[in-house]
Amino acid sequence: MDGRQHFETIAVHAGVHPDPSNGAIMTPIFATSTYVQKSPGHHQGYDYSRTNNPTRTALEESLAALEGGKHALATSSGCTATDIIMHLLDSGDEVISCDDVYGGTSRLFRTIWSRLGVKTHFIDMCSISPAAVTNAKTRVIWIETPTNPLLKVIDIGKICSWAQTQSPRPLVVVDNTFASPYFQKPLALGADIVLHSTTKYLNGHSDVVGGALVVNDDELRKRLHHVQNSMGGIAGPFDSWLVLRGIKTLALRMQRHEQNATAIARFLEKHPKVERVLYPGLSSHPQYAVAKQQMSGFGGMVTFFMKGDMGNARKFLESIKVFSLAESLGGVESLVDHPAIMTHASIPPETRAKLGISDSLVRLSVGIENAEDLMGDLDQALRAS
Repeated sequence: MDGRQHFETIAVHAGVHPDPSNGAIMTPIFATSTYVQKSPGHHQGYDYSRTNNPTRTALEESLAALEGGKHALATSSGCTATDIIMHLLDSGDEVISCDDVYGGTSRLFRTIWSRLGVKTHFIDMCSISPAAVTNAKTRVIWIETPTNPLLKVIDIGKICSWAQTQSPRPLVVVDNTFASPYFQKPLALGADIVLHSTTKYLNGHSDVVGGALVVNDDELRKRLHHVQNSMGGIAGPFDSWLVLRGIKTLALRMQRHEQNATAIARFLEKHPKVERVLYPGLSSHPQYAVAKQQMSGFGGMVTFFMKGDMGNARKFLESIKVFSLAESLGGVESLVDHPAIMTHASIPPETRAKLGISDSLVRLSVGIENAEDLMGDLDQALRAS
């Protein structure tokens, strides 16, 4: 695709080519494990679908274009994408991660990779520089922004500039799942790897589990693909097709997600049953200035703290009608999540308490329904709590 084209055009067309055999405008689902070769080692670009698959290739071309990158790898889940990166490390290497990070990422770092000799330092990157804990063993700086679930906004460019002065230079990884490439472009800010759970906004319809990595560096892509091909963490052809289909409406969906989330965040700020609201698009957000600088919009996630205790929160969560009580996010339907019990339950209670993930914290994934209906649902559930 022409790099001068607008995002909406790229989302519809990047990676998609009419099928040469019949002109089909939609990328076919190539449900095949292997490919016929003319002679040993002479094939048409594909030999085995663990290594590559035409449907997955189309998705990867689309993902790379959306992030302004050169290469993408489509994986079987966001956690698989994380694991592939971690397989670049050796025992004794260290990672510096933001403290408020997705529970599945934290679990991988704490319970899997720690046993294999990779140490992770969890810090608040909004107030502490990675320089405070970096050393000669530091190999990766792991940024999630906005973070999950407290929606902290970390200055990507600032950390990337610092990382480039280090020797050895650590890789900077940015999980861009919450913002999506529509609102944030980490590679343009200096990141080495962009990670996505394509389960979320990129697919957008709550019917796929998948992940992705996007890079510019040829050698880094080669290393990542070697790991992926060796361990088999690939997106299947049907899942690739579903994400590719979802991407076509990404721009439209993100516009509506943000529009609704902004209205709901402002509504909740004034609600008598709400203690505090966290949304990057509110001037009350601690990193509002950073968000305005590095994001073109503020996304569809809203976190708030209810007044009262777990009893009030449980009553609220049991009273919602339009929102659905469920894990995950980024679909067209609105979801409500209780991180302490659901998405972040794997994090030790003392760590959750230190982070501020309390029993009164509620996370909203605001969908594309009518905003008045969503606010009415929140209001009646809050008043019932």
